[in-house]
Amino acid sequence: MAVKRIVANILAPDPQTGRRFYGEILGLEIVMDQGWILTFAGEALQRSQLSLASEGGGGTALPALSIEVDDLKVVLDRLAAAGIRPEYGPADEPWGVRRVFVRDPFGQLINILQHGTVTED
Repeated sequence: MAVKRIVANILAPDPQTGRRFYGEILGLEIVMDQGWILTFAGEALQRSQLSLASEGGGGTALPALSIEVDDLKVVLDRLAAAGIRPEYGPADEPWGVRRVFVRDPFGQLINILQHGTVTED
């Protein structure tokens, strides 16, 4: 037996309001839309991971999701254009990631990160 996929489920009274954040800002594609549930995926998603943590690192709150991207600058620009302000960061962390914490439309704290040091905002 092998785990084939891990899916994070976020309670969303109106899932359609997540289209802009997860679709347009993060560039994920809708792979299932049943009205009551929207499932997003991306081409580069290759691994399933599950983390158990007592905090979010560096004394930050623990985010509900961590989403790794290949170009954090693009996401930062999209967040700014959408008027979404970071709750933390962008910050270069000593463990080798650059990250920003934002709230999605449902109030969930989301960690968006890029591996490697990228110091341009």
